[in-house]
Amino acid sequence: MKTVLVTGGVRGIGESIALAFLKKGYRVCAIYSQDEVSAKRIEEKGVETYRADVSNEKDVVELFAKIGKVDVLVNNAGVSLVKQIQDVNYEEFMRVMGVNVGGAFLCSREAAKGMIQRQSGVIINVSSVWGEVGASCESVYSASKAALIGFTKALAKELGWSGIRVNCVSPGVIDTKMNAHFSAEDMQALKEEIPMGRLGRGDDVAKAVVYLEENDYVTGIDLPVNGGFSIV
Repeated sequence: MKTVLVTGGVRGIGESIALAFLKKGYRVCAIYSQDEVSAKRIEEKGVETYRADVSNEKDVVELFAKIGKVDVLVNNAGVSLVKQIQDVNYEEFMRVMGVNVGGAFLCSREAAKGMIQRQSGVIINVSSVWGEVGASCESVYSASKAALIGFTKALAKELGWSGIRVNCVSPGVIDTKMNAHFSAEDMQALKEEIPMGRLGRGDDVAKAVVYLEENDYVTGIDLPVNGGFSIV
């Protein structure tokens, strides 16, 4: 049985990804940092949960020691920041980068160690449409997600010779708590910009992630999952 590790995997997009793999018969491990209620809920469905801060190197090293072999890593953990750049302090900048980029780096590094030995494995990073096109008042968040796309392409080249595939999905406007800062008017305006005429759902992203795990000749891509929002 393959083991899938999903960071930020107890709610929102991460929960949808975890449950999609569980349905397909994988051993699924979900990482969370604070939300005990959501962790308990997904545990009852059969997902293993582990509490860790993915931006903390010690936590990540200990986490991989506990879980053991990881066949598929989904770097989904992320934090957002909605502020004009002149109001962002360096601590806030580093927090976003530490979780969104640092967490992906640390988890990928630890996962890659075993994957290289086995000459097989899959790493999937969850970026964002804002990493592709940028978002006003979310410059730091956009930068962190753009970094994941570059990280994906570089790592795919580096690890492909070891039988490891690395890909990325970039969700558009998904109906999750992370978008709770948008007003109803803002959400309606965004919806009107989406050719498919609706907000995305967690399972829309989960289907794309499962595809990237299952297709063994796809690597180094950024797959937009946004209902056409980024069409230019």
